[in-house]
Amino acid sequence: MTGARAGARAALIPLFLVALGVVGIENALTRYFAVAKWSEYGYWIISIVMAGFALSGVVVALFRDTVERHGTWLRAILPGAMVLAAALGYERIARNPFNPLQLQNPATWADQLTNIAGYYGALLPFFFLAGLYIALIFILNPREIGRVYAYDLIGAGLGSAVALGLMFLVHPFLLAPLLLVPLALAPLFQPGRHSALGGAIAGGALVLGEAILLLGTPPAYSEFKAVYAPMNTQGAEVVAEVRRPRGHYLMLDNFTERVDADVSNNASMMGVDGPPATYGLYRDGSRVAALPKAGGLTGTYADSALSAAPYRLRPGAEVLILGASGGFRLAEARALGASRQQVVESEPVLRQALIHGLGPARGLALGDDIQLSEGGPLAVAWAHSAGGPDQGFDVIDVSSDFIDAAPANATALTVEAMQAYLAAVKPDGMISVPVSIRDFPVYAFRVMSTAREALLRSGIEHAEAHVMVYRSAWNARILISPTPWSEADVAALEAFASARSFDVSWRPGLDVDAARAGLFNDLPVVSFESGTVVSQGTDDAIAREAEAILQGRDSPSSRAFNIRPQTLDRPAYYASLRLDRPATLIHRLEVLPQAEIGALVNLVVLGQAAVIALLVLAAPLLFRRRRTGPPEPRRLWPVFYFPSLGLGFLLIEIFLIDKAAFYLNDYSSAFALVLTSMLVFSGLGSLIAGRMGAMPKVAAFISLIVVLGWIGLMLTGAEDILMTTLDQPVWVRGLIVLATAAPVSLALGLPFPLGLIQVGEGRMLPWAWGLNGAFSVVATPLANLMSREVGFSSLLMVGAGLYVLAFLALPVGRVAGRTRHPVLLDDPQPAPETAPPEGEPDPFPAASPA
Repeated sequence: MTGARAGARAALIPLFLVALGVVGIENALTRYFAVAKWSEYGYWIISIVMAGFALSGVVVALFRDTVERHGTWLRAILPGAMVLAAALGYERIARNPFNPLQLQNPATWADQLTNIAGYYGALLPFFFLAGLYIALIFILNPREIGRVYAYDLIGAGLGSAVALGLMFLVHPFLLAPLLLVPLALAPLFQPGRHSALGGAIAGGALVLGEAILLLGTPPAYSEFKAVYAPMNTQGAEVVAEVRRPRGHYLMLDNFTERVDADVSNNASMMGVDGPPATYGLYRDGSRVAALPKAGGLTGTYADSALSAAPYRLRPGAEVLILGASGGFRLAEARALGASRQQVVESEPVLRQALIHGLGPARGLALGDDIQLSEGGPLAVAWAHSAGGPDQGFDVIDVSSDFIDAAPANATALTVEAMQAYLAAVKPDGMISVPVSIRDFPVYAFRVMSTAREALLRSGIEHAEAHVMVYRSAWNARILISPTPWSEADVAALEAFASARSFDVSWRPGLDVDAARAGLFNDLPVVSFESGTVVSQGTDDAIAREAEAILQGRDSPSSRAFNIRPQTLDRPAYYASLRLDRPATLIHRLEVLPQAEIGALVNLVVLGQAAVIALLVLAAPLLFRRRRTGPPEPRRLWPVFYFPSLGLGFLLIEIFLIDKAAFYLNDYSSAFALVLTSMLVFSGLGSLIAGRMGAMPKVAAFISLIVVLGWIGLMLTGAEDILMTTLDQPVWVRGLIVLATAAPVSLALGLPFPLGLIQVGEGRMLPWAWGLNGAFSVVATPLANLMSREVGFSSLLMVGAGLYVLAFLALPVGRVAGRTRHPVLLDDPQPAPETAPPEGEPDPFPAASPA
């Protein structure tokens, strides 16, 4: 028995390597989309992965006996076939002319749908073969379900970790060639006479696949990404490169790079220099910040910038700056007379550039008046709010590029964050928040709505007396104070704006009609429903609705858009579109901001995932026509059980990733830590499940209690723990994330193998595998839409309900089915089939109107 078990473990090493390679390539493809296109389209990769797994499960279920009969040589040749399919698929997507911006053009969107179908056609064969291999191992080892699933999960978890580790070392476009290697190695560890044949096929496929990837069409940046034009200007040069899991960074030197500061048209009359030439730092093709050239870190232009008003209203201010903008915000604040600066830079590459420099850009000499904080913005704000009014800031200044510099930075503009800022400023201090109004002014209204809620939660009524808004033609600044604005502050802001041709869109007591006559920058109201400009002469769309928004009253924008407050539970900044109005969104597709398109992509992916899931759900109707052996029992419970697990697991995983991203202030690290730990600990849970197959209901009940208890703790006490430990070093917070994910992941590893053990060894086994995959792909877009529209806590509540449903659906004892010895070693002699008990009904009735 000991030798047999050792042989079983050795036979599962190829499964471990295949799972490692498949998840690694999935990560590589997601990075390809983030760098070459836009990251929101990476959801298609998840959709294609799970569609391939679901399809393979159905095919294996329909042709189970044939697959099992040829199983020993199939498992030897499939890894080589996967290597070749992966290489061909990756090379084909590099040649795909997909242009996401043309999805917004009525004349070109049809061609782009064809290109999207091309992505599916290129990648689906690889993931189908991968799913076929994993399903094959399940049906060849029906008595080792727990161990099989454990090797699969642990391999997948380590595959994610390996891919993320490689991102430190190689260009994102070179990840796929490296991650073909584990697939090619898999047959070499397969016991039996077919291992040599499999190894030879995989070796040949690896050589051919690498030639295809390295000599074929090279992946490239889309011509519509921000980095494309500067990279292709005359004399452009890449002067530094940084490879990280969170992004691929390029620092460019070209004549187009300048500080992205919104300065007055009157700057020359004021005798103020314009923004200086700089290096440009790009992450995944999107511009992150400017970095200074030698002698170029200057703030001489600062007095003409839109962001200068708080420093003129509070001379000699003590300032908390969120986002250093490559050091230029520090120079601007110093030029404007700030007496002390505490700076939060959440983007780690920018932070390292400030301290140590990057390429030819040298590190900054910060001086005694500037302190670079270790924690995120909320941690710093809470630390100062505990010190009392005398320890607070005069100004908390959010840089214009802060929100887009890192995904976790969106939480810096939530209600909870603004409450912390209000507590961290002095009684006559202020918070200065930038908003782009290039697309439409709805984002200004969302920040104003969030500020109003923060003021109300802080015990401050009449938000309209605590908020002022001023703007240029392209950007607005929203000033929020814990005390009502004085007449002197109002007069100072109006004088500042008038001297620079800026407009005051809201101040206490503003007469909107009178203010229209003296506007410098027209901002007409745009009807989103009709796409027309509604204007009667010079107009200010913000001024028209500001008072209503700040008083919590209905307004045209509140009816057309989501302007509800951002919270830590619902932190998405670019979430203004009303998804309950799809006809309007399609009609106005060409004017939607690029950042909002991700929600529509989720809707499309959800729709196609739902179709796939329903088709897989209906697959048993075909089983009777393919029946070649004894009839299988009819079972309805898997229809509820496996979809519930597929949905529930992903909902909990996505909740954990988001909360860890906020906590660690780094989405990539959070994704890696949560995904790896959940897969590995779930794999360990699967090993436990294999030992408890004789009492599945008891094991499932223990798992359910742990899951429900953990969810209850997350909903009631997790946020308090997060807030009180935000100031801890990042490695301590990482351990806390790991300790949080481990117990629930261990429990989540039990239900799926317990269900497979109950299913038995017939066609239902691979169908259950496919069903779980089909509903997992539904979970990803569904979770993103739920978190955007309802909040991340809804993921846990729905997840709890799904696991309760799964527990209720699971039968008390194992259902009898065909019994075979596990085919773990090469060419064992199968035991005679055992007939099912007399009177056992067919698995499903024939497909008929009845």
